[in-house]
Amino acid sequence: MLKRSAITLLLSLLALFTCLGAFAATIATPTHKTHSKSHKITETPTAQKKMARMQHSSKTAAARNRSAYRAPATGASMKGTGSGYRTSKRHSYGERFYASSFAENQVEGDVTTGEDPMVRAAAIDALGNMNGTIVAVDPDSGRILAMVNQKLALSAGATPCSTIKVAVALAALSENVITKDTQVPLGKYWRVDLTTALAKSNNAYFEAVGRKLGFDKVSYYDRQFGLGELAGWNIPGEHLGTFPDTELDAKLGGVGKMCSFGESISLTPLQLAALMASIANGGTLYYLQHPTTAEEIANFTPKVKRKLDIGPLIPEISDGMSGAVEYGTARLLRTNFIEEPVLGKTGTCSKNGTRLGWFGSYANTEYGRIVTVVFLEGGRPTFGPRAAELAGRMYRNLYDHDYFAVKPATVPVRTSATAVGASQ
Repeated sequence: MLKRSAITLLLSLLALFTCLGAFAATIATPTHKTHSKSHKITETPTAQKKMARMQHSSKTAAARNRSAYRAPATGASMKGTGSGYRTSKRHSYGERFYASSFAENQVEGDVTTGEDPMVRAAAIDALGNMNGTIVAVDPDSGRILAMVNQKLALSAGATPCSTIKVAVALAALSENVITKDTQVPLGKYWRVDLTTALAKSNNAYFEAVGRKLGFDKVSYYDRQFGLGELAGWNIPGEHLGTFPDTELDAKLGGVGKMCSFGESISLTPLQLAALMASIANGGTLYYLQHPTTAEEIANFTPKVKRKLDIGPLIPEISDGMSGAVEYGTARLLRTNFIEEPVLGKTGTCSKNGTRLGWFGSYANTEYGRIVTVVFLEGGRPTFGPRAAELAGRMYRNLYDHDYFAVKPATVPVRTSATAVGASQ
């Protein structure tokens, strides 16, 4: 009986311990709600808009990146790329060029009998295989010392781009529209003077000055400076640059665009060389002459087209033209030549798939003063600063060959200039 009671008690204790363990397990193990694999977070309306904009931007950027790796283009769309592949707009800046910046055999057909061998050699070396021309002139006589790639140099010319700003500056100074120190307002907090505008080639400045001058005065002075006329005296093959009789349509920028980019104007390398020579010599606009025989060389006589009343104005523009070389758009010149002062003006623009690069300058030296015009045509490697760099290379070559050094006395060439007027 006692044994049965003991067994019953033992079984009761075991049952009690089992219940207590189950209860403890229920407390120690918390229950978890089942979550789906995707967590959905509700953003605020502002955050949702921002995320939508970011997603759109990402898709746009991806589309631009894909466009850089499209299949080869066909037909006209391949021109100017050189690779046969379309170029994305981001890399082409929205403009496609079809002309080449490089050329070979550019001196074929040049007539060189009357040129200075040292100057010509320096010009050929400087130009290299760039598609363009270099014209070098003695500013005190109008004699062409070298004309490399005469076919292009004597052509009908091209848009002068920003080189037109030199003529506009002289016109505005002549009409007292500005002085060297006049601060022209170009915005609420932005004013620019002539020196800075020339050095940095500020388009807005010259557009404002051009509008204040008006088309009639711009036309008068530009023609006085030789635009729209033959620059040379009986030079075979020379073509005439053009200056329009009417103002550029206002929808295309009007006279302001004519004064900042030279829009609707055609300038030849010889015309720019003649203008630069008149600045270098104090105001005499010579006919440029290119002697081609020994007799013409022996009997060379300068021929004056007209005297320009710009003598007092030249110091007003000199700082700007010097600034272009020292810290402005022509500063690449100084990578090759720093020994002598150079004054100049660059020009860069494009038309009909061809990019133009201009640089008109003169070495303002005591001896061997020379005017140099570099004109380039082509694609993206072609621009005004590159033309300035080539001019620097030419000046460097001349300097290394003592062109700017004192020369021994020689039998002088006839120097009494003949005034022949402008009708030719």
